[in-house]
Amino acid sequence: MAAKQLDNYTSHSPLVGEYVQIDAVKWQPFPGALSEGGIRWKLLHVAPEMGAWTGIFDCPKGSSFARHVHIGPGEYYLTRGKMEVRGGINQGGATAIAPSYGYEACNARHDRTYFPEPSEFYMTFLGPLNFIDESGTTRALVTWQEAQALWLQQTGAG
Repeated sequence: MAAKQLDNYTSHSPLVGEYVQIDAVKWQPFPGALSEGGIRWKLLHVAPEMGAWTGIFDCPKGSSFARHVHIGPGEYYLTRGKMEVRGGINQGGATAIAPSYGYEACNARHDRTYFPEPSEFYMTFLGPLNFIDESGTTRALVTWQEAQALWLQQTGAG
């Protein structure tokens, strides 16, 4: 992201890197069509050369992400709270309790990612998220381009 586009981002050449002061970036609503319960997010980085994007998510108690499939792998760090992944431990998935790390493999399917308490996590997506309906039909494909376009639209920096 260019520094002229986002005041709270310091952008350099890809060889130097990028710095984001997270507390200086305002939370934006994550699309309601892809989540429930008022999840907010901050886009921290996009890496077109890898097809990757990184964000941090604020998830109120009772919120959840809609059904999706990780087309590429992803890594997350739950900084606070509790996250039920793939139904949680009682349904054969994982129940992450902060602080914790998780890895999502290619083609990992999540029928619901649920937050039973206020939570926050940081995640890098190495490829798109395919939001699907019950039959597996694509509802939305979120690539780094879509994540960046939404962020620029929400922040008025586009």
